[in-house]
Amino acid sequence: MALVVQKYGGSSVATPELIRKVAARVVARHRAGDQMVVVISAMGDTTDDLVTLAGRVSPKPVDREMDMLLASGERISMALLAMAIQDLGPRAVSMTGAQSGIITDAVHRNARVVALRPERVLAELGRGTIVVVAGFQGVTADGEETTLGRGGSNLTAVALAHALNADVCEMNTDVDGIFTADPRLVPEARQLAFVSPDEMLELASSGARVLQSRSVEFARNYGVVICVRSSFNQNPGTLIKETADMEKVVVRGIAHDVSDAKVTVRHVADRPGIAARLFGALAERNVNVDIILQNTSEAGAVDVSFTVKEGDLGKALETCQAIRQEIGATEVLADSEVAKVAVVGIGMRSHPGVAATAFAALADAGVNIEMISTSEIKIACVVRRADVERAVRALHQAFHLDQAT
Repeated sequence: MALVVQKYGGSSVATPELIRKVAARVVARHRAGDQMVVVISAMGDTTDDLVTLAGRVSPKPVDREMDMLLASGERISMALLAMAIQDLGPRAVSMTGAQSGIITDAVHRNARVVALRPERVLAELGRGTIVVVAGFQGVTADGEETTLGRGGSNLTAVALAHALNADVCEMNTDVDGIFTADPRLVPEARQLAFVSPDEMLELASSGARVLQSRSVEFARNYGVVICVRSSFNQNPGTLIKETADMEKVVVRGIAHDVSDAKVTVRHVADRPGIAARLFGALAERNVNVDIILQNTSEAGAVDVSFTVKEGDLGKALETCQAIRQEIGATEVLADSEVAKVAVVGIGMRSHPGVAATAFAALADAGVNIEMISTSEIKIACVVRRADVERAVRALHQAFHLDQAT
């Protein structure tokens, strides 16, 4: 008997018929002897629909009220799934994020988990109950509703798996696992049997949409084993865990992200403390900055460019404009027609030439690189959004990722 935390995404529960199929899948595992905790996302495009609805009511809705609104999507699906499970015979109970013990900080729309109190979940498991938890949401210590950002149901599942000491955390979605690239762009992309936590973190943070990057980071930090698999078949999926021969594969996969935007602050004063002031102000507004580029000083001034998520572009521009005169900048420019492509692999640590191969492949494909960021196991490039498909295909081919290793 295993304690299993399963997460089902919005596409897996988009209709009443799909909810009943998920219920049958969960009940089958329960009857086979496993203790089951199921984390559920909102049905289909419910979250997007709620965001659109809020925009029709208010041009700038308050983040607190948005959390109150958006959390309702998962509450609908959790109750419906619990009903469907009960109709099949087993006892089931639905719980909100707060009821399941997900305690967060007070940053609305993108809260972070600060404590886990799963006593109520454990009590129900002890009674043989299937517990259905609303993903994507939590509660502050003083009772304020919060949400965990895009893909937050993944974080709910990983956090509960850690708190409950689960044997595995299964992410059930509309794909069979993790691929060497997005199969919609690269038809010859291969499914991977294993991905290391470090590789998965870099892939997720670079745009691989299967998992929220924060959930992967949480799993890596606390040793939670994740399996990404399909909701629609019984294929084994992809395990996110360390294996002995990880570094034999130089490049594990190619990721891309078309949700980035670039901000350029022109002619910033070139003196100590200016960068700290600029990026400190962005941090105070909870704007997450990814790639940063500063050019060579000329006449005592520099241009500073950085990328943010497109959803944060408005806040980033407001922040930069507010301190523009203080930092001596002449203007602030925005560019939302950029994208990021990344080459990821643990084997890059010990194999030279990866950057040269990547840059040559992009050049041969006629893709211009605007910004570059590297880590020990990743090379990320900012390119024109119109070039991203060509870039991903060129990199996938250059590293022969269509061939099994």
